[in-house]
Amino acid sequence: MSTSRTRRAGAFAALALVSTLALAACGSSDDGGSDAGATNASGITTLESGKLKVCTHLSYKPFQFKEGSDVVGFDVDLMDLVAKKLGLEQEIVDIDFAQITSGAVFAAKKCDAAAAGTTITDERKKAILFSDPYFDATQALIVKKGSGITDLAGLKGKKLGVQTDTTGQSYAEENKGANGYEVVVFDDLSTEMAGVLAGRVDGAVNDNGVVYDYAKDNPTTEVVKEFDTGEQYGLMFKLNDPNGQKLADTANEVIKAAQTDGTYNTIYKKWFGVDAPK
Repeated sequence: MSTSRTRRAGAFAALALVSTLALAACGSSDDGGSDAGATNASGITTLESGKLKVCTHLSYKPFQFKEGSDVVGFDVDLMDLVAKKLGLEQEIVDIDFAQITSGAVFAAKKCDAAAAGTTITDERKKAILFSDPYFDATQALIVKKGSGITDLAGLKGKKLGVQTDTTGQSYAEENKGANGYEVVVFDDLSTEMAGVLAGRVDGAVNDNGVVYDYAKDNPTTEVVKEFDTGEQYGLMFKLNDPNGQKLADTANEVIKAAQTDGTYNTIYKKWFGVDAPK
């Protein structure tokens, strides 16, 4: 969901392990090699014939969110290109974000790939296979207009909202001692942003792409500060799996081609209103 998104150590790690085991128990009993379902002409196996099942965590506008009965967004359009390359149709699976970044969704055979505005981190690389980076992101602070808050220091004695299991949460936790605010954790982006709007928190930190989009749609809020965290998003696949590697390789080919032929810029401009950074 930037999602940019990193799990804290300790209890979170233990929870991820339990969740992985629980999800795996719900999946197929076949635990070897590629998770066989249907193999297409490219030699890539997917869980369901004709489908590329892609896990995400809704809502994370404008990367993936519901518009009527359809799931749309930047990540959705990008994964449509990957599916098309494979001669498949993308099918979205909405699931808890921690289940994606822990690799549990792949162990449980819930999806072939995942796209959820997710920051590539060394910790996450231990559980999932990332594609090449496809989007640059950083953390940003959103507040209500007229609050007088312009940075983290202005939140001393106040409440700062974060989304659970994200790099925004990690950034807020790392800096709360120096700035004296209380961290309030929300389950998803929608409730985090609603917390700012309703005054439950005095500000919130999340990826710049999503907070700017929210401020555009909610003019009583404003983004007052960006923090140079140097994050990059990656698409996700099953780690230590030949089939997962083939999917990642295909995704990398698609990303490179889209950036070269202008398709990436077209998608970027569609969702962000400006040309993609060079």
